[in-house]
Amino acid sequence: MITTVLVANRGEIARRVFATCRRLGIGTVAVYTDPDAASPHVAEADARVRLDGRNGYLDVAQLIGAARASGADAIHPGYGFLSENAEFAAAVQDAGLVWIGPPVPAVQAMGSKIEAKKMMAAAGVPVLAELDPDTITAEQLPVLIKASAGGGGRGMRVVHDLAELPKQVEAAQREAQSAFGDATVFCERYLATGHHVEVQVMADAHGTVWAVGERECSIQRRHQKIVEEAPSPLVERVEGMRDKLFEAARLAAEAIDYTGAGTVEFMADDEGSFFFLEMNTRLQVEHPVTEETTGLDLVELQLHVADGGRLDPHPPTARGHSIEVRLYAEDPSKNWQPQAGPVHRFDVPTARAAFTTLGSVGVRVDTGVVDGSEVSIFYDPMLAKVISYAPTRRQAAAVLADALARTRLHGITTNRDLLVNVLRHPAFLDGATDTAFFDTHGLAELAAPSTATGAARLSAIAAALADAAHNRSSATALCAVPGGWRNLPSGHQVKRFTDAGGDEIEVRYRFTRGRLELPDDVDVALVSSAPEQVVLSVGGVERPFGVARYGDTVFVDGPLGSVRLTAQPRFGDPDAAVAQGSLLAPMPGSVIRVAAAVGDRVTAGQPLIWLEAMKMEHTIAAPSSGVLAELNVDAGQQVDVGAVLARVEDQD
Repeated sequence: MITTVLVANRGEIARRVFATCRRLGIGTVAVYTDPDAASPHVAEADARVRLDGRNGYLDVAQLIGAARASGADAIHPGYGFLSENAEFAAAVQDAGLVWIGPPVPAVQAMGSKIEAKKMMAAAGVPVLAELDPDTITAEQLPVLIKASAGGGGRGMRVVHDLAELPKQVEAAQREAQSAFGDATVFCERYLATGHHVEVQVMADAHGTVWAVGERECSIQRRHQKIVEEAPSPLVERVEGMRDKLFEAARLAAEAIDYTGAGTVEFMADDEGSFFFLEMNTRLQVEHPVTEETTGLDLVELQLHVADGGRLDPHPPTARGHSIEVRLYAEDPSKNWQPQAGPVHRFDVPTARAAFTTLGSVGVRVDTGVVDGSEVSIFYDPMLAKVISYAPTRRQAAAVLADALARTRLHGITTNRDLLVNVLRHPAFLDGATDTAFFDTHGLAELAAPSTATGAARLSAIAAALADAAHNRSSATALCAVPGGWRNLPSGHQVKRFTDAGGDEIEVRYRFTRGRLELPDDVDVALVSSAPEQVVLSVGGVERPFGVARYGDTVFVDGPLGSVRLTAQPRFGDPDAAVAQGSLLAPMPGSVIRVAAAVGDRVTAGQPLIWLEAMKMEHTIAAPSSGVLAELNVDAGQQVDVGAVLARVEDQD
């Protein structure tokens, strides 16, 4: 019987496994690298073991040693890292430990997507043909390059130009090696539009194979899912598709004598035809939507099966609808640039559960961060999974969008506004969710602030008045008078902010006897003000605004949405100015390649520098055509966010 589980992973998934272990009375062991020393998953475990090096989560010997040293008798791999590595699974079992996953031969069979597709074709599961990168012709374009040993968007590239294929293959190989320790990639035909539908399977060692339910995960960025739901809108409207999907998934599991939790992924068209993409021999990131619609605890079932337990003859019947969104530290408006830095505050006030099923209408939050957490450049930038459940799909979308809009999220830039806009988009609500959703409906529009009209200005007014209240509350008794006070009427106080889009907002105000003057906002009146809370009356309607300030950055949360502002100094600092044409590091990272030298002529948009951060490559391009006048970095150098990497002198 399993008594203590070591989770060979980090963040949210480690906390998720620990939560089930605690409910079952099973001990827990965490592992961590130096960047994760203050991570919540470390603090929550019964024991924790430090791993040497930032790639410690990929070090089999260290992980096995940690289990032995801590007295763990089982290892749960989570997802990502070594979760689908057959050598790791074998090493765990060779060490006399319980592997909470499928048999080693099953992991081996599905560990290579190239071999997996051949095996599925032989089993009668429809597949897309594999293409050899060396023999691809222009007629076969576009193609998708994929990492054979992993997923999550790492090592994936879409190629439309045959001349670009060799370079993109090399880039995909580098990412795959960095993320999974295996540089093998392959190609297949790329379908610009389609539906990503997957089936959750669960099997025991006694011959029972469940097709638990399907999920649709079509809304993706960089080939990585960000919105997932159960059941699939496509499957719901295509008669007979669910039975065919479930049968194909069971065939796939039976073909490799599968046990444990796994997911069989398919690509489907609007008519319901589908073909096999891959099988993930692990727990999926999006497993909570299946838990919410079935009432199952999939981690508990993993432990049960790993302990030799039997499943019931049939899985429970799914009911209702669940939607999950992945909240990422990234900027969708800047090509999904990952962000790193502090999370000052993270609070979803309407959440009713964490790491466990809701049982009724509501919102659940599974997260790896808490107030004060630091998002590292070394790992995936996912902050949390926010999950809703409701009897109907539209209600699930409404509940989730409202919860995200009310979330107090202070610190780094995230994709929160994008997620709110997607959930409220008419096409999404109609179930028109294919893999081209962002191309079809415009990323710029979807990434725009999700706040109500005028929210930025009202938030700036609230921020200015909260600052004034702070100054009053911190003043000495002799000076505790309103800022700008005069015996006779004088000029207005002025505060300036810039919003997330870079637009400047100027607020002019003056306190007189018993009232506040806002000459540019005559329909706004002050009801009350404190350093962290301001209530404004707008056209006779009172609205509260919560205000939090961290240096020059101000976060205002209110019923109209959340607004991020930057307070502008009264007098600019000349030393802070950046020369025109400078290329700034969008995130902390490591320079892996430089493609030009000082004096070279470059064209606008030409890639000049490549950074690696969070296991992905990011290209820094010339802002304009001209001459590379300054180059401040070399390959292998670490850079901080905002560092001036190079400067291009405009040709004009």
